Amino acid sequence: MKYVSDFGRRLASLAGALALICAVASPASAQDNKMVAIEIPAQPGALPLNTGALPGATAPESWHRQYGSVFARNVTEATLTPFLPDPAKATGAAVIIAPGGGFRTLSMENEGWDMARQMADRGVAAFVLKYRLNQTPASLEEFSRPAGPPPSAGSPGRPWVVPADSPQIADVNAAFALVRANAAKWGIDADRIGMVGFSAGARLTLWTTLQSAEAKPAFIGYVYAPLTAVEVPADAPPMFVALAADDPLIEPDFGLITAWRAAKRPVELHLYEKGGHGFGMYQKPTTSTGWFDAFVRWIDMRGYLKPKA
Repeated sequence: MKYVSDFGRRLASLAGALALICAVASPASAQDNKMVAIEIPAQPGALPLNTGALPGATAPESWHRQYGSVFARNVTEATLTPFLPDPAKATGAAVIIAPGGGFRTLSMENEGWDMARQMADRGVAAFVLKYRLNQTPASLEEFSRPAGPPPSAGSPGRPWVVPADSPQIADVNAAFALVRANAAKWGIDADRIGMVGFSAGARLTLWTTLQSAEAKPAFIGYVYAPLTAVEVPADAPPMFVALAADDPLIEPDFGLITAWRAAKRPVELHLYEKGGHGFGMYQKPTTSTGWFDAFVRWIDMRGYLKPKA
């Protein structure tokens, strides 16, 4: 597949691709570029997903601050953190949020907690998924050195595909199972649980949707990830897509959109002139900052901002 080979070469030509992702994402000053180790922050209410420890892991979980945000690394055991709305405004809808970070880190704040708080404020229960990651050097100094492309969670020869038997998809399946098991307690309609992912988290969202018989999200948000064509099932959920035209990691290929439309499944695409990769919930002087408001209007149009009739 030409796109996949081009994408692999593109990553290989970017030494320190992870640093580039963060740099184009953030409006922070140069002094914020340095990774600074921090203690693992409190994560009130985080629930273990009991999918087991990452096989073969030796480096312990660690966190760092960069670009005014916080990132998790070497996650070996998955958790799910609920952000529940005020019962007076709860709509019964829910969303599982998968941060990105190239399967090496997780942008927990910019692509996780910040969005979750905004969703809960609009009456939608939100759950931030801290999924297991590929191992990286335990030393932050060693990790921060440019060392070529980040490892992929993809299949050999198809680096953007997340295999059905990967630890990450197992974590997603467990997250959906946990939310559905507690749906009555949390005031959630079990058939109104969607998923939104960013970058690697978007890839995880898409491939869970395509391969998992367990998760079955009611809707998906796919934010700045490859748009390569896939085989779309007849029952694929509605999909919202957002990315920037100047994203250095995404090829100008809209096969995914075409495939969703050919399958006669609902899809909405927002292509912003500028924003780079990883804009997430950062407030930037580009129109890409408006993606979240557009997403909220989209789920409102689909009825998720109101209780089920």
